[in-house]
Amino acid sequence: MVGDDFDSERFPGNFYQGMILKFDRARGRGVVRSHSGKEIPFEFPFVSVTGARIGGTMPGIELIREGDIIGFDVGWTSKGLRVTTIRPRDASS
Repeated sequence: MVGDDFDSERFPGNFYQGMILKFDRARGRGVVRSHSGKEIPFEFPFVSVTGARIGGTMPGIELIREGDIIGFDVGWTSKGLRVTTIRPRDASS
């Protein structure tokens, strides 16, 4: 629509806002709850964490914890909607 500007307060850094609801560090799997309440899964190595060092089997896993407020992006896979990018709050500043 004409006149609708991007809401940088709602989507800082062009990421949706959410919280890591569940996180199994051993398996590299978790669930993000979006601002609207939708629960979206993620799984290493199919998710990238911004600010993570390159290399390893689960790059960036040490930067996130259950309960963290994060920015995230999503994509469609054969298993449905999945988180593709996680931006820890520290990386957004």
